[in-house]
Amino acid sequence: MTELCSHRDNCRLCGATTLERVLKLTPTPPANAFISKSDLKVPQPCFPLDIYFCNTCAHVQLLDVVDAHVLFENYVYVSGTSPVFVKHFKDYAHSLINGFNIPKKSLVLDIGSNDGTLLKAFKNLNQNVLGVDPAKDIAAAATKNGIPTIADFFTAQLAKQIVNQHGPAILITANNVFAHADDLQGILEAVKIALNEQGLFVFEVSYVLDVYEKTLFDTIYHEHLAYHSVKPLKQFFAANGFQFIKAVRVPSHGGSLRGVVAKIQSDHKPDGSVEKLIAQEEKSGIDKAATWHCFNDQINQVKSDLMALLKNAKQQGKSIAAFGAPAKATTLMYHFGLGPDFIDFIIDDSPLKQGLYSPGMHIPVLSSSAIYDKKPDIIVILAWNFADAIMAKHQEFLNTGGQFIVPLPNVENF
Repeated sequence: MTELCSHRDNCRLCGATTLERVLKLTPTPPANAFISKSDLKVPQPCFPLDIYFCNTCAHVQLLDVVDAHVLFENYVYVSGTSPVFVKHFKDYAHSLINGFNIPKKSLVLDIGSNDGTLLKAFKNLNQNVLGVDPAKDIAAAATKNGIPTIADFFTAQLAKQIVNQHGPAILITANNVFAHADDLQGILEAVKIALNEQGLFVFEVSYVLDVYEKTLFDTIYHEHLAYHSVKPLKQFFAANGFQFIKAVRVPSHGGSLRGVVAKIQSDHKPDGSVEKLIAQEEKSGIDKAATWHCFNDQINQVKSDLMALLKNAKQQGKSIAAFGAPAKATTLMYHFGLGPDFIDFIIDDSPLKQGLYSPGMHIPVLSSSAIYDKKPDIIVILAWNFADAIMAKHQEFLNTGGQFIVPLPNVENF
C-alpha cells in the first residue's frame, strides 16, 4: 500500500528542508474511510501521522501525503447535516457580502464546495455561484439541488476553463480545504487566474493556535496536511503575489482562522488584524519547535483523564456509545486506544455514514434512534464541537439517567 502514501522532504509553504518532527501520533487509516459490512474482512492500511515543524518559516504540517483520490473522490462528509454549520455559513456569506460591498450577481466560486451549503447562502443573497469539488456523488447531488458544481480538483487548467465560461470571480472561497492540498502554491496560481483583479480569496482553516491552546490534537489527520498560522501564511502569500489583508478567529471546529487575501496590485489594504494575530502567535510560542515538542504532554493528560473515566465505567458494567463520526474521531480513537472494547456503537446524523463501520476500528455507525433503542449508559461526544447542540437535542437521554462525556478541549461530565 506504499503507493497510496508518499513522503515529502520540504516545507509546502516556503520550500525549505529545515524540518523537524515534533509530534508522533498513532498511525491511522484515512479518517473518513468508512466501510460497508461486506468489506469488514478487507484490511485497511494505516499511514503515519507525524507532525513536522519548519524551522525556516514556522509552518506546522504533515509530510506523509495520502493520495488525494483515495481521500476525496468517495467522500462521506457533508456540511448540510449540521444546523450549526448551516447557520455558520449563512452568517459567513452575509459578513462577506456586507463587509466588502459585493455587488449582486457577482460570481462566487467555492473550492471544495461539498454539498453547496455555503454557496446556497450566497445564492440566497442574489449572487451567481459555482462550486468545485472532487467528490463525484456529492458534486452531482449539489448540482441537482440547484448549486452547479464541477466534479474535479481545482487546478490552473480548470481555472482557465471557468474564466472562459463564466468570467472571473469576485469572491473565491475555500473552507476547511486550504489545509487539505499538498500543492498550496498550485492552488494559489489557480486562484490568481480565476480571481478578478479587485476580487478576494477567503479561506477558513483550523487555526493551529487553537489546536495548541485547547489541545485539539484530533484535528490532525491525513486530509489536513497543513496546520496554519498567520505568520508563515503572510510570507507565503506575499511570495506568490498576494497580500494578507484580514485575519479573524472564528469558533467553528473548536477554533478556526478566516483569512481574506487580495492580489498585491488591488486597491484592498490590510486592516491591522494580521499583525495582531502574529503578535499573539509569537507570545504563545507556536512559532518555535520547542513548544510543539511539549504538546505531547498536554495530549497525554487528556488521555489519562478520559480513559480513567471510561475504564471505571466498564468496571462497573456500564455500556458506552459515542456520538459523532467526524474525521477527527479516527485520530482520537486510535491514539487513545478507544476501540470496540470500549465503544459499542457510534451515533451519527449523516445518512451517508449510517449503516457503515468506522475506519479501522470497525464500530457500527447508527442513527440517533439507537440512543433510545439500545439505551447506553454513557455517550462520549466525539463531535465535541457540536456538544451543546447534541446535548440540547437529546435532553431525554440525560433525563432518564444517561451521561454525556465531552473529551475536548477538557474532559467534562454531564
